[in-house]
Amino acid sequence: MTDALEYDVVIIGAGAAGLMCALTAGQRGRRVLVLDHANKVGKKILMSGGGRCNFTNMYSTPENFLSANPHFCKSALSRYTPWEFISLVERHGIPYHEKKLGQLFCDRKSRDIVQLLLDECRSGNVEIRTHSPVSGIEKCDSGFRLSSNGQTFYCNTLVVASGGLSIPKMGASGFGYEVARQFDIPCLPTRAGLVPFTLDERKLRDLSALAGVSLEVHARTREGLFRENLLFTHRGLSGPAILQVSSYWAPGQDVALDLFPDYDLAEWLRTQRRERPRVHLKRLLAEPLSRRVADYWCDRHLGNPLMADISDQEIAFTVSHLQPWSLVPSGTEGYRTAEVTLGGVDTHALSSKTMESKLVPGLYFIGEVVDVTGHLGGHNFQWAWASGRAAGEVV
Repeated sequence: MTDALEYDVVIIGAGAAGLMCALTAGQRGRRVLVLDHANKVGKKILMSGGGRCNFTNMYSTPENFLSANPHFCKSALSRYTPWEFISLVERHGIPYHEKKLGQLFCDRKSRDIVQLLLDECRSGNVEIRTHSPVSGIEKCDSGFRLSSNGQTFYCNTLVVASGGLSIPKMGASGFGYEVARQFDIPCLPTRAGLVPFTLDERKLRDLSALAGVSLEVHARTREGLFRENLLFTHRGLSGPAILQVSSYWAPGQDVALDLFPDYDLAEWLRTQRRERPRVHLKRLLAEPLSRRVADYWCDRHLGNPLMADISDQEIAFTVSHLQPWSLVPSGTEGYRTAEVTLGGVDTHALSSKTMESKLVPGLYFIGEVVDVTGHLGGHNFQWAWASGRAAGEVV
């Protein structure tokens, strides 16, 4: 082995949280090294938001996050708000826009955000090494000893920002959880979040005519209720509404889809029966839905009667099956397409102010590896920025 190199701080992971922590610590005058096994920094940032990076959400609050300890995220989020990151984006002259619901995207490419982070790291003299997997970590009297690519590194402080299990083709792994277990830090069970649902073969065949159809719905499962678009796919259900409720779903539970979120459907159907008696049901339902959805539902239930011929009982049946329409997914597409990983390092074992382990002084966990998961729409980036800043201010 070559001579050991010494740093104040070593950060494992060159994603959003790791780079935010690095630039914060580096600009405080700390000697910082970032190690990442990937071939480039910020790979998940680069592919996010369809290549335009939904880098934060103007309305991000603790209510937009899931955790076994829902109060944990409040400290970091309150001390580094979306407006502070927006200010950083503006200072770097990056054009951006609000897409909807407070979601902010780059006008150009996600690369703008990665370059911002690299420029800020450079101003703090942060050293970043890619192609550098960590093969061993040991606790020693004055800090930690790490091995990577045949070299040994010593540091006073070690920050784990290695992400979760989502999108393994981008290099995701369970490395951060392995580090936690090595030091007897508890981890909660993980599962895929913000992920499409799959359906069994029979239901897929039944819904095959709807593949590609998108419509706005209220989607609900357990505590999750979201108004967003639903997309029928060749594998099951996707779209923002589905991704959102997937984080709340458990196997065997149904997903309730209100296809008429703006309607008192029973009253609307009675009004249409009175005012438009010669209109057929398919044509009527196609107006707020779509022709394909209307055809699918009518062909399987009531046929295509004139509104004048529909009884009160048939109106009640229609309402009970469309407001909501309940489906039981067979599962999810898993980590392969999941945007985030639910669960992870137990927040009860960390300081909410600094992200430091309560059990191992000098060891920190930030970002997705921690059991804090945001809703769709820039919230997970905001957690990366806030948790990275919280650790970077003290390491």
